[in-house]
Amino acid sequence: MSRASRGFSLPYQSEGRTVSTGANSQAGVARATMTDDERLAQLGYQPQLTRVLGLFSNFSVAFTYLSPMVGIYSLFALGLGMAGPSYMWLTLIPLIGMLFVALVFGELASHYPVAGALYNYGKFSVGAGYGWFVGWFYGVALLVTVASVDTGVVSYFATLMHNWFGWNINPLSHVTILLVTLGLLAIQTTLNITGTAVMARIARIGVYVEILGTFGIAIVLGIHGFHHGLGYLFSSHGATHVKTNPYGFNFHGNWWTGAALVAVLAPVYIFYGFESAGDIAEETKDASRMIPRAMRLALIWGGLASLVLTGGLLLAIPSAHGAISATVTGGVPFILAQLPTWLQDVLLILIIYAFFSCGTSIQGAGSRLAFSYARDGALPASRWISKVSQRHRVPVNALLGGAFVTVLFILLVFISPKHNTSILWFTYPANTNALTSLVSFGVSGIYLSFLLTVIASIIARARGWIPEGAFRLGRWGWTVSIIAAAYLSLMFVNVVIPSGITSAREFFNIDWITLMVMVVIALVGGVYFVLGRPDRALRRHLHDELEATGAERADST
Repeated sequence: MSRASRGFSLPYQSEGRTVSTGANSQAGVARATMTDDERLAQLGYQPQLTRVLGLFSNFSVAFTYLSPMVGIYSLFALGLGMAGPSYMWLTLIPLIGMLFVALVFGELASHYPVAGALYNYGKFSVGAGYGWFVGWFYGVALLVTVASVDTGVVSYFATLMHNWFGWNINPLSHVTILLVTLGLLAIQTTLNITGTAVMARIARIGVYVEILGTFGIAIVLGIHGFHHGLGYLFSSHGATHVKTNPYGFNFHGNWWTGAALVAVLAPVYIFYGFESAGDIAEETKDASRMIPRAMRLALIWGGLASLVLTGGLLLAIPSAHGAISATVTGGVPFILAQLPTWLQDVLLILIIYAFFSCGTSIQGAGSRLAFSYARDGALPASRWISKVSQRHRVPVNALLGGAFVTVLFILLVFISPKHNTSILWFTYPANTNALTSLVSFGVSGIYLSFLLTVIASIIARARGWIPEGAFRLGRWGWTVSIIAAAYLSLMFVNVVIPSGITSAREFFNIDWITLMVMVVIALVGGVYFVLGRPDRALRRHLHDELEATGAERADST
């Protein structure tokens, strides 16, 4: 229990004021025996969603959002081309770094088991305006990620249709991308509207699909016959030199400070999504205990699956001269072409379902964030967005609104200049559609919102916050938080730093484009914040009977 609930008076610094929190606690109510809904009431909310998710369902949503299959099948060739087979071990850097972040988030989620996750963590820890901007960056990134994942399925769908029906669908056609993506998005939205249990069922099936598509494929490739020994996994295979790098990049012989520094971004683009376990907190049973566990499990199993699949794919690369270059050009399908045709079709089905379940989970998490925002009156049309279906107990309008914005993002695929375009001091590369530019913000936006949330926990801890959830870091709180902040800061810079339109990093951030998109999104959010002042509505929802926060602190001075 906190000092406040023990009857002590705790100085709590906020906006230059020192207040006492002792009068705001519920004396005699033991946090350990509190129900989920009692804790929700302490945070100032009435239950509107239905608690139907257990640990495995909560984990499944987080794991399918993280989706090792989607990440590896999309980024394997980039990592291999940048740093050679040994890029596999770079997976450990974001995995370990994000485990520290998950520990911080787990402590926050346990103390604040409320829908909206990062937005609410920032809101309660620091204040209304801070929390609003955390949620703004996170929310836009979620919508962008849905568009990214759903458009990513097009090439696999086109290949499957060709194998089954002989259809020659051009996966690069803007019309094809639009039609396939709209169809997938309509299915995801419809299923999400039918209830949390349906979303959870899709995610649970997605977990088994991920197991088959990672561990299963690695085993099949091994049975079919690996072409290399384990030592191959520790080789750069000439990736650090311009003449032998598959992309022609010159890292001047430097692996750690050259090739690896860029190649690490391939696994970096995989290891997030675990935080969505907190977005569905109000639909999770025993949320204070289950959510921190689900976050950690999603990362650990995601990391293990990624290492196994990546290792299997690398060892299955043909040993012939030029095989790595051919793999980088042809991607994972080049390796899988060794398998029987029927098995390739099975794998295509698994991949398509992995994309589908990943997008479904992200959309579900994003709708809970929008619902939480709107419930606090922090968005335009908040009353409409926060409406919950009486039949299915889900935020239907938040789902519909999110789907509409995602469609607008997908339409950006039609905006694609045919020539390099000079903008201010940087160049927008030819044949790069606007959706790709927006997608480049997805990971950087996630990392920014993660960093702001970890900083919020540090600020709260410095002010005297004492975690009261079932999961607590105890004396390791400061150490874990600082390591998490350091990792996020360094990797955020590595993601967004412009390094030239011809550099290796341009594959991930399109030189200045990611940073400029982030600036635009910040400016749009800033304009609405100044004109709409959503923080005023939020100040009425900064209520926690375990400790005074926000408006309560000001009122007590």
